[in-house]
Amino acid sequence: MSIIIPANSAISGGFGVSNSVMFEQSSDPYFQKTPTGDGNQRTFTFSVWLKMDLHDSGDTHKIFDTGSSTNYFTIYFTTEPFLVVKGRVSSSNVLELIPSQGFRDPTAWFHLYVAVDTTQGTAADRCKIYINGSQVTSFGTATYPNQNTDFENQDANYPFRLGADKGLGDEHYDGYMAEYMYVDGAAQAISDFGEFDEDSPTIWKPKDISAINVNPANDNGNGFYLDFKDASNLGNDVGVNAGTDFSENNIVAADQKTDTCTNNFATINPLYYSSRQSALTEGNLTATSSGANWNNFHSTIAPSTGKWYWEVKVENVGSNTHPIGIVGSDDTDLNSTSPGDSFDNGATGISYVQTGDKDVAGSRTSYGNSYTTNDIIGVAMDLDNHKLYFSKNGTFQNSGNPASGATGTGAISIVSGHSYLASFAHYNTMVDSINFGNPAFSISSGNADGNGYGNFEYAVPANYYSLNSKNLAEYG
Repeated sequence: MSIIIPANSAISGGFGVSNSVMFEQSSDPYFQKTPTGDGNQRTFTFSVWLKMDLHDSGDTHKIFDTGSSTNYFTIYFTTEPFLVVKGRVSSSNVLELIPSQGFRDPTAWFHLYVAVDTTQGTAADRCKIYINGSQVTSFGTATYPNQNTDFENQDANYPFRLGADKGLGDEHYDGYMAEYMYVDGAAQAISDFGEFDEDSPTIWKPKDISAINVNPANDNGNGFYLDFKDASNLGNDVGVNAGTDFSENNIVAADQKTDTCTNNFATINPLYYSSRQSALTEGNLTATSSGANWNNFHSTIAPSTGKWYWEVKVENVGSNTHPIGIVGSDDTDLNSTSPGDSFDNGATGISYVQTGDKDVAGSRTSYGNSYTTNDIIGVAMDLDNHKLYFSKNGTFQNSGNPASGATGTGAISIVSGHSYLASFAHYNTMVDSINFGNPAFSISSGNADGNGYGNFEYAVPANYYSLNSKNLAEYG
């Protein structure tokens, strides 16, 4: 199972990406603009950072799509999931590259680079794909275009669509995008978009690309650069020599996130959750269950030290115990593990349930107030002093004081020596949205941690932090 622990958290420092945009597949989101004229149909470059949900691998998820049914250019992910780069001319697939590697990690950001230059004399040089700075050389399918092939990816008759297919069928992207650039008229070098970290040479980091001319070969304005910094205009094209902006379709200001390729925030991990009768939406931040089975949900980040805070909004409390809490990440069967369970690894599962009780390793006792639909449960986890605190709508239960350190006023004790996942469990009609700093639900107040990260409904306790890679690098 893929999980983020401090040892493999992102390297801090260097160029920072501020914002991403979240695509919720069920909302039919996409960006669109129509080219003002034909651009260079032989030479162009794509660069985008992605953090994909893809818990339903049977779907197709479009990154870019344009053209007609007989002549088009498209980039998408499909079953397994595999990446597909395809160009069709006169109803024939003249370009089709499907790398052998799959893309199954929903916990991590990665960089996708595609450069097309059909003027090249060597077939394999006419389309190059790089993933995290390394060129893809192993393909399940490899069809290269003839020299000087023209693609209808910049035809003024057909719009660009980002995150959806050209016919707006059931092929919407599901996940996060950041730093989306298209260069019209140049096979831009991969080194212009990123670099390997000098201290950790396997880690590919983004560069500042704001100075790249996105239209070096013509003035039709087809190249673009979307940095998603303007929440009121997420389709704002900020590229040098750029053209018109993209329109936003079923994408709103709340879809702007600070979960990016330089600061990776925790989400629910779809590789862990028991999907018997459950669904994850809103960028793996909302869980919905149905049917008479327990479903367990755990975070993508499991710290072993430091002080951490997150919130869970109870969207539908349901009719059972509704446990919210933590589990040890080294339990042998996390798909069957709920917060409050007794584990086989020595860790203690802890939960706060809707009746107001606490459940510690399967032993339930009185703790605080009951909670119900629309209540927000705050969790403050102190792994330096091995204490856990729960709040209901901003009030810590059992007179808890997260700032009390080793004294642990009103705290529940945590077994030391383990990494812990944020967790909750569902039965039947329960729905929860978890907020690690990028909320899937509306925030009426807005509170960040001491480092300025996150957006929470209630004040983050002093010296507690949101679960993201930058905070992990400093405190985890």
